[in-house]
Amino acid sequence: MNVTTEVLRLPLRDPFRIARREPDQVATTVITGIDLAGLRGLGEAYPVAYYGETTGTVGAIVPLLAEALGQLGDPPANAPHARAWLSRATEAMDVVVGRHGAAKAGLDIALHDLVARGLGLPLTELLETPAQGPPTDFSIGLDEPATVAARAARASHFPALKIKLGGPSDLDTLEQVRQVYDGPIRVDANTGWDPEAALRLLPELQRLGVELIEQPFPARALPRLRWLQERSPLPIVADESCETEADLEALVGVVAGINVKLMKCGGVGPAMRTLRRARELGFKLMLGCMEETSVGIAAGAAVAGLADWVDLDGNLLLADDPFVGLELDDGCRWITGRASGLGVERVEKSVDKLVD
Repeated sequence: MNVTTEVLRLPLRDPFRIARREPDQVATTVITGIDLAGLRGLGEAYPVAYYGETTGTVGAIVPLLAEALGQLGDPPANAPHARAWLSRATEAMDVVVGRHGAAKAGLDIALHDLVARGLGLPLTELLETPAQGPPTDFSIGLDEPATVAARAARASHFPALKIKLGGPSDLDTLEQVRQVYDGPIRVDANTGWDPEAALRLLPELQRLGVELIEQPFPARALPRLRWLQERSPLPIVADESCETEADLEALVGVVAGINVKLMKCGGVGPAMRTLRRARELGFKLMLGCMEETSVGIAAGAAVAGLADWVDLDGNLLLADDPFVGLELDDGCRWITGRASGLGVERVEKSVDKLVD
């Protein structure tokens, strides 16, 4: 198995500040080629330092994973056997490293693209997932209330907005957003609230038509999350508290919902398993993302039909996405199934100025 990677540094349309960080550009590792049995696939590994990953760790781990995957042999030429082969690939990577979800996701996505292209199938058909999921929301980072409201007005065609909170002007921000946007608002504190502030905000959030509250407290503060959920009429959704399927059991009775991300859990296959297990446990399901290119977002779109809420907008936050082929319909649902595999291709002239 031959794997090639490169790190892309991609500017954002707008600074995307959250309670933990404030970037104006992002770095992602694109699996620009994975060659196996004459087939080729694209993948993406978007590392997040919060989870202990960087482009450096991805670069170090991907060759180790590729070596293990090389022991699997060629992918089968029919869909049922190919799905089983992809499951074995996930297991092989899990043996090599622990969490390192982004590194594993990069190869997992590339393998899914490779196998689906080889079979001439869109990824949704290979996975037997719904051809289309719920519409995506659009995320707006922390900023001055007037700035957030102006961005909300520009994004008013989206059926829901996710507003990043965790600062002293949270209520003012939501008040100003509500003046320019009348759809559902999802708020994400990215661990930035304290219990007293969260409790004070609850009635105001309800009044302003907020749909859900994502990760108000630090990841391991499960007693605080339970305490707030018991007092909240709105669902609390765990993001940082839930990296992989292994974290689900501890969150039963603590929160109402889970945010599953391919870059946390290890790719398409692990995301499907996490979503299905979370559904069995009674959670509401969000499918989220990082600030990924269309490669990562297309992979997420292939399993979006398993979720209740979709937050797959990373490529829309980029100033210049170096991949094409993935589009939204008029209802802001990602269109899948128009080409085999992920359905995205690289635009060389856009990438040259972005490669580090």
